[in-house]
Amino acid sequence: MKHAYFIAGTDTEIGKTHAACALLHAFRARGLCALGMKPVAAGVDAAGVNEDVVTLVAASSFAAPSALVNPYCFADPIAPHIAAREAGVEMQAAPVLAAFAELGRQADVVVVEGVGGFLVPLADGFDAADLTVALALPLILVVGMRLGCLNHALLTQEAIRARGLRLAGWIANRVDPKMSRFDENLATLQARLDAPLLGVIPHGIGGATAGALLRLPD
Repeated sequence: MKHAYFIAGTDTEIGKTHAACALLHAFRARGLCALGMKPVAAGVDAAGVNEDVVTLVAASSFAAPSALVNPYCFADPIAPHIAAREAGVEMQAAPVLAAFAELGRQADVVVVEGVGGFLVPLADGFDAADLTVALALPLILVVGMRLGCLNHALLTQEAIRARGLRLAGWIANRVDPKMSRFDENLATLQARLDAPLLGVIPHGIGGATAGALLRLPD
């Protein structure tokens, strides 16, 4: 494995999977074998499949075993620590680290997508930030561009800094195509986030097309 990154988000439903898939396509366009991973997912369809996981696998170089791509999957689309408690499961870092290591043996790049926001709880005394620390990966922050994103992005940066993690870059995802003063908000984030802007993903653009709009992190 040459590279690996953790994809954190400023909130839920702001396009982490969308951005992670764009990055996978960007790495593959460079001739690298790239695999997506979503350690924790909540919410499945009638067939017991999580849509985000399926989307990540489709954007990857090949379909790795689902147990490696998604070690923890829960039926209900609710906060993961609540879903785990109701399922009688206590999430821990060890299964995720083992799955990540195996994926790393099979690929040049592993893109690990988080669940919810950066501090979402996973178990008593264990949250998504703790999982990121255990993985010891540089982060790419996905900012859902909408009203309120400035505060969410800056608070997430503070949480990342407080844990001694490296923010390798950030992606602006236009979740609200009608966002007022988009350019001014983007400029504010560029001035205040201590990491390079890797690209802006326009609303409704995905896959390899979105990947072509991104520059890869150092």
